[in-house]
Amino acid sequence: MSSADAVPEVHPAPAGPSLASGGGSLLSDEGSAPVLDAAVHKRTLHRYLQKHRDALLAKLDGLAERQARWPVTPTGTNVLGLVKHVASVQAGYFGEVFGRPLPDPPAWLESEDGDDMYATLDETLDDVVAFHHRSAAHADATIEALDLDALGVVPWWPEDRRQVTLHRILVHMSYETARHAGHADIVREMLDGLAGDGDGNLAEKTPDEWVEWREQLVDIAERSGLRGIDA
Repeated sequence: MSSADAVPEVHPAPAGPSLASGGGSLLSDEGSAPVLDAAVHKRTLHRYLQKHRDALLAKLDGLAERQARWPVTPTGTNVLGLVKHVASVQAGYFGEVFGRPLPDPPAWLESEDGDDMYATLDETLDDVVAFHHRSAAHADATIEALDLDALGVVPWWPEDRRQVTLHRILVHMSYETARHAGHADIVREMLDGLAGDGDGNLAEKTPDEWVEWREQLVDIAERSGLRGIDA
């Protein structure tokens, strides 16, 4: 990307459902009671997973079908594909791993050809969002039903480390979802300028201030490239 590339005007995203009141303090009960038990830990992990789900799905808000599918990187990263991928991974980790497979899974769920990284012409944006909600509801039922130390097996992991607990899978899926929510945030900003998830981590700047900020960074990058070059 060069400094001459068109840059969308920044539009900070509104706060998502899990941050509507109280911000990150609502993501955990820790500190509200003198004794921390497994139930508190599970609620904390579950709330963070739900926060990252909200952030990911919010990146589809206001996008048309073409925008949602548009690949902005050489590897084809697109917002709708990220949502579909996370939904499929979630279905596997909270389903098959614990002997609770998702009922009536789509055929592409077993594909290893990257079919979960984009929506086909036969699938709509609403179809993918609906599948994500179904996957999340199934995952939540598993989380509710099992203790943190419940054992499962991840058949696609190396044989010597396939046995896991619900605790580990909750951490793993929070990481997985947060990672892809970050991808979606950048893709969305490149599409139309919508940035952040309303959690207060995006600086408050006017559109003109964002332009000035980026120009400052471009200037620093350009000047740093001149170091060591004889005049």
